[in-house]
Amino acid sequence: QVQLVESGGGLVQAGGSLRLSCAASGRTFSKYGMGWFRQAPGKEREFVAAINWSGGITYYAGSVKGRFTISRDNAKNTEYLQMNSLEPEDTAVYYCAAASGSNWYSTVSEYRYWGQGTQVTVSS
Repeated sequence: QVQLVESGGGLVQAGGSLRLSCAASGRTFSKYGMGWFRQAPGKEREFVAAINWSGGITYYAGSVKGRFTISRDNAKNTEYLQMNSLEPEDTAVYYCAAASGSNWYSTVSEYRYWGQGTQVTVSS
């Protein structure tokens, strides 16, 4: 069992930055691939970024590539999402997730554990 708790969301102006954190419980954090997803009102949950168990491989949605950076610190059982050059279209609830496997994955169905979400609002 893995429990995930996100933090770091908030209100920011367009062009600004935020850093999301996801703290995981349990000793097996380093075994799982991790990801970030987001969901805007009235829209489906969409993939943002993913990272494999070691942190050596990352993958991004086209809409955030070059602006967002995913990382992890296995010693601290924590995943991060550094978000730069934020746009109003980035406004959503952001969720961290732990996959069933150790690789990186871009689909919701590959993820077994989910956090409660943190709101990110970008004003124009």
